[in-house]
Amino acid sequence: MLHNEGIYRTGDDLNTVRSTDGTIIAYDRQGEGPAVILVDGAMCTRSFGSKPELVKLLTPHLTVYSYDRRGRGDSGDTKPYAVDREVEDIEALGDDAGGIACLCGHSSGGVLALEAAIRLGGKVKNWTPYVRS
Repeated sequence: MLHNEGIYRTGDDLNTVRSTDGTIIAYDRQGEGPAVILVDGAMCTRSFGSKPELVKLLTPHLTVYSYDRRGRGDSGDTKPYAVDREVEDIEALGDDAGGIACLCGHSSGGVLALEAAIRLGGKVKNWTPYVRS
């Protein structure tokens, strides 16, 4: 898969799902327990920003899905940008998690997670905004 900076990333450690429009979404899955999908802000990736710190706190209790939003990190992208596509990405991750997941969103990811919770209904168990102080 082509990384956005032009680096090819391969290996068993890279998990991916295919979104509705065919875009590949890269993610990490860690921990055991009910599924939670972390939806980070626009300028972050699954390995940069608040996610690594939050993942450490949650993995003793939950199965944490930390992903690169489309157009970032190891995930693919399609133009033009649309919130609908990002909601479909979250749905694909939720399906991979067994069909029902909690969403935890940070910054613009909080708004995106709320939109996904509204649109996906019963596929989202609950929604929690996360603000780092």
